[in-house]
Amino acid sequence: MRAREIAAAREDKYRTLGHAVAIANQYLTTHPRAKATRALEKLTRRAHQLRIAPWTTLTLEQRTLRVEKNTPTLAQSAKLDGCYVLKTDLPASVASKELIHERYKDLALVEWAFRESKTVHLELRPIYVRLESRTRGHAFVVMLAYVIIHALAKRWAAFDLTVQEALNQLATLCLTEVHVPHQPITYQIPTPRDPIQQLFEAATVHLPNKLPRRGVVVTTKTKLPHRRKSK
Repeated sequence: MRAREIAAAREDKYRTLGHAVAIANQYLTTHPRAKATRALEKLTRRAHQLRIAPWTTLTLEQRTLRVEKNTPTLAQSAKLDGCYVLKTDLPASVASKELIHERYKDLALVEWAFRESKTVHLELRPIYVRLESRTRGHAFVVMLAYVIIHALAKRWAAFDLTVQEALNQLATLCLTEVHVPHQPITYQIPTPRDPIQQLFEAATVHLPNKLPRRGVVVTTKTKLPHRRKSK
């Protein structure tokens, strides 16, 4: 977070505390038997919750609460805006501070990969199988798919599309079943539209003009209409 954004967030928290002070003063005015010291304690806890207690001062004069900024403490705290510290047990001879910082930034990529593997395309979920080999096989296929998605994301970086959006466009490409008397049935691939062709070119994928029929039935989770099932 940049220093300007941190300063804005700090000011917003100060306004929140000031609003709470105004509400407390109004309550003390309309409730003469209410204890002002208890209201002060409550506001002090609120300042600690907002993490602005070190540079704010809450005072009680008779039955009126006031909040002020501790300017010197605030100025000292603002010097560290936008800064953070990385601590490691590795000696400098093993990893320099630049290397430590680079590896820390790489954690964002690890988190992205973990999120992608559990949602969106891959859906790595708890697997209810008995054999270790099947569990490992499922995890292997998911990780292989992740590698493919990562490669596609690099190749399609120039397009204003996510990988899922690009795959949705490719899903509109269909086959034409060609029947010629006394000839095997073949499938002809129509010329893709320009956006789809650009995706293929960026992925260095070249489509054949025709595909022979292999007589293989593809198993899918989606129930196909009866007219589309192979006879």
